[in-house]
Amino acid sequence: MMPSFQNLVLMQVNFGFNIASLLGIIYIIFGIFYMIFMVTLLFRRASSLNGIAFVIYLLQALLVPSVMLLVGFIFVFQGWRLDPILQFAQFLLTILIIYFSVKDLLVNEIERNR
Repeated sequence: MMPSFQNLVLMQVNFGFNIASLLGIIYIIFGIFYMIFMVTLLFRRASSLNGIAFVIYLLQALLVPSVMLLVGFIFVFQGWRLDPILQFAQFLLTILIIYFSVKDLLVNEIERNR
């Protein structure tokens, strides 16, 4: 039996450009760069880290960017559903995440150069 075209359902992706989708794009870009920086940091410091510290840095290098990429894609494709106050809350959380991530990378670089 051939499917009839009357029963054919087309899948659509809703995409609206707003603060949430912009935050999603920022999350995706930052997640990719964060993974690159953490992996290079991990390879440079692997010999000086003990077992548990290496595992913690490895988890941080893999899990944090993965979550950021997932959240970024959710925001890009479903961010238009968020109320403006929730978009503002996500904006504040994004600033906080970027601040702590950059601080972590800079503190590790300063500690390494001592």
